[in-house]
Formats: sequence, C-alpha cells, structure tokens
Amino acid sequence: MKKSTLISTLALAFIMFISVNVQAQKFAKLDKSPLDISYYRTNRNVPPMAKVIYSRPQLNGRALSTLAPNGKVWRTGANEASEIKFYKDLEFGGKTIKAGTYALYTIPGEKEWTIILSSDTDAWGAYNYNESKDVLRVKAPVTKGEPVEAFSIAFDNDTMYLAWDTTRVAVPVKG
Repeated sequence: MKKSTLISTLALAFIMFISVNVQAQKFAKLDKSPLDISYYRTNRNVPPMAKVIYSRPQLNGRALSTLAPNGKVWRTGANEASEIKFYKDLEFGGKTIKAGTYALYTIPGEKEWTIILSSDTDAWGAYNYNESKDVLRVKAPVTKGEPVEAFSIAFDNDTMYLAWDTTRVAVPVKG
C-alpha cells in the first residue's frame, strides 16, 4: 500500500512538473526602440482627429544620416512602418486626406522631407515599400532645434512635428 501511494505521489508530482513547464511563456525583452503614440486633438476634452503609432529609435552615438539616409524612403521610426489614423477627413500638408489608416513613410532631405501616406499598412520597415500604393505626398521644410536623442512625433496646435537629433520637420494639419 505504501509503495502504491509513493508511486501515485511521484506520478502526480511529475505530471504537475510537466504542466508547469508547458505553461511557461517566453516574453521578449524591452524593445530598444519602444513603441509610442501621439494624438492630434484641439484640446483634451474633444475626440482625437488623428493618431500616429510609431517606434522611437535612439541615436546612441550614431549619425542621423546613417539611420534615415537622405533621398531614401524611410519607415519614419523603427520596426514596423509607422501608422497614422485620421478619424475624419482633414487637410494634411495642405492636401485633403480621407479618414482612414495609412502607413507613414518619409524621404529625408537636407532642406525638405517628403511625407508619404500609403495604403499599404502593416508593413515591416520600408523594405517592400511600393510607390503605387501612395495615397498622398507632401513636402515639408527642415529646420534645426535642440538635439533630441529618440526620434519623436508630436502634435501642437495645427502641426505635426517630426524631430530627431537637431532636425525638425513640421507638417500642417487642419481639421
């Protein structure tokens, strides 16, 4: 009887050990380019008119020109291509854009950046960027400001700002 109880106890312990190990999950470490969201709204008490979801790469001693090269399509952040959602039709860079979700790409330049809204969402980076999926392109001038270590997107009044290192790009947005 004692032998039977011992075997049953060991069998139960073994089954519990296996089930605990089967349930164990592996979680990714904190991303080096954390995900962030920026909302466009006229004040805190009204629904948003737009939101951008993007990852924030860091300079970490690297040159901006190597991370977002001039003249090449860039995903406007890190990891997946950034996405911008417009909750209603509005003006973006002086052009009308319909409500919807778009991938946000840019082509950096020394004096101006081209801002691209594409219908090709859920893309990893800009590796498979397809110009035929562009919905809108606008140009925005480059200005200089205080250094920003992590790429940032922010809305202020009727403008969307992109900032990284000393580069600033401002795109007018009007709801």
